[in-house]
Amino acid sequence: MDKSTTKQRLLDVAEKLFADSGYHCTSLRKITAEAGVNLASVSYHFGSKEALVEAIFERRLRPLNEERLGRLEAVRADASAAGRKPTAEEALRAFIEPTLRFRDSAPDARYFLHLIGRALTEPDDAVRSIFFRMIGPLFALLFEVLCETLPNLSRNQVFWRLNFAIGAISRCTFLPEKLPVVPPGVELEPSPDLQIDMLVGFLVAGMEAS
Repeated sequence: MDKSTTKQRLLDVAEKLFADSGYHCTSLRKITAEAGVNLASVSYHFGSKEALVEAIFERRLRPLNEERLGRLEAVRADASAAGRKPTAEEALRAFIEPTLRFRDSAPDARYFLHLIGRALTEPDDAVRSIFFRMIGPLFALLFEVLCETLPNLSRNQVFWRLNFAIGAISRCTFLPEKLPVVPPGVELEPSPDLQIDMLVGFLVAGMEAS
């Protein structure tokens, strides 16, 4: 197994194990055993366990963030060129569409979503701090665009409504299987197009409520 294959194998296996068992409950020995490599390979390629999980986030989250940032900047630029403010629907759709479509972007993308779900719900800060640091600039831009969109609301109101929105998005993407009660006939994973439309409509109504 060459160096690039070893590094890729470690990232794939660690992502799955961290998603299934959590960061602290997954030892480097377990990761390397399942990856079929020696323990020293983690230090060679990443330096530490924390650097390994950060590399997982770099691999998955950075390109997703770049797409969402690009879409938000385009929404702002297009609105400015048309001499108007961006709408809440445009801003939220620019953020939500890439987020919800990520689940089906690769065969193992779901493992990363489960890892984010753990980062947001488990008490340990090791993984969550990496996620929040990487998501910070994107959240800040989305917040500012929504403040432009909703000048009748205070920044405090926009901030909290956006946090409520992030919670709803998290439910759709990271933790659908954790819903406590699922009545018969309810589809937990509707098509991406339907889920995007439902979520955007719901959140726009909440953001724009008087």
